[in-house]
Amino acid sequence: MLTGKIEKIHFARFNEDDDLIESVKKVAEENNIHAAGFFVIGALKNAVLGFYAQGNYTTIKLKEHVEIASCTGNIAVGPEGEIIVHAHIVVSNEKGRAFGGHLFAGNRVGPTAELVLFEGKGVDLQRAYDERTKLKLLRLAEAGRN
Repeated sequence: MLTGKIEKIHFARFNEDDDLIESVKKVAEENNIHAAGFFVIGALKNAVLGFYAQGNYTTIKLKEHVEIASCTGNIAVGPEGEIIVHAHIVVSNEKGRAFGGHLFAGNRVGPTAELVLFEGKGVDLQRAYDERTKLKLLRLAEAGRN
């Protein structure tokens, strides 16, 4: 476990047709954020989710308007210095049927989505490839230490 402090809280609103995960990543890049947790509420025109099992993702595609019932995640830095957004999402359709999984690119906002992002201070969140799981797993370190 690693303990840090909240440096800042960022708020953003995304517009219709924005890609949800790319929009979160853009906020992080524009504000030089390398360690954060976040949540999103709003709606999507469609949903692209993933279910992970035994080293592979199965894609779940919903081609309908859905509400974001819950979307939480974190922001870390990858092995090449790139910003990595890792999030899970639960959406529901007009009948209240819920679907959830890993958030992939391709989720189009409709008509809006709202982000609250908690930027960390005193911590470095990094992701490193793990051969066993075939995932970039989170590594925790105090800021300035690897």
